Amino acid sequence: MPEEVKAPITGVVFQVLAKPGDKVGAGDPIIVLESMKMEIPVEAPRAGTVTAVKAKEGETVQEGDTVALLE
Repeated sequence: MPEEVKAPITGVVFQVLAKPGDKVGAGDPIIVLESMKMEIPVEAPRAGTVTAVKAKEGETVQEGDTVALLE
């Protein structure tokens, strides 16, 4: 079952760094959020393969929203 990667804060998706099929290591940034003029990377909680990215650049996400799935 895929693990959900969740937004740690409410913000605008500034940049999507990973796409489905990309292999990531623990701590690798998957997307970057912008909040209060700060850039906050959303990191992979563990090594794995990104199976889906649920957030698009320019979209606002809320704290706790699933932004990606990791297998």
